Amino acid sequence: MSEENIIAYVLLNIALGKEHEIREKAGKLDYVTEVKIVYGEYDVVVRIEAPTFKALDRTVSMLRSMNGVLKTITLIASS
Repeated sequence: MSEENIIAYVLLNIALGKEHEIREKAGKLDYVTEVKIVYGEYDVVVRIEAPTFKALDRTVSMLRSMNGVLKTITLIASS
C-alpha cells in the first residue's frame, strides 16, 4: 500500500515590494510545486507536496523565516 503525499497551501503576507523576491526564493525550496503572487488579503500562495509532516514542517519553517514574510497561514488539503 503506497502512501500519498501531504498537500498544503501556505498563504503569505509579504512586506511591501518583496513579493517577487519571495516568489523566487520559495520556488527553490524542496517540495514546493507552485508559487503564485495573488491579490487580496494575502500576497503569495505556495503549494507544497511533501512526503511526511516532518518534511512539510521544514518547508513551512523555511518560508516563515524568509526576510519579508510577515505572516503565514497553512492549509492542509484533505483527500
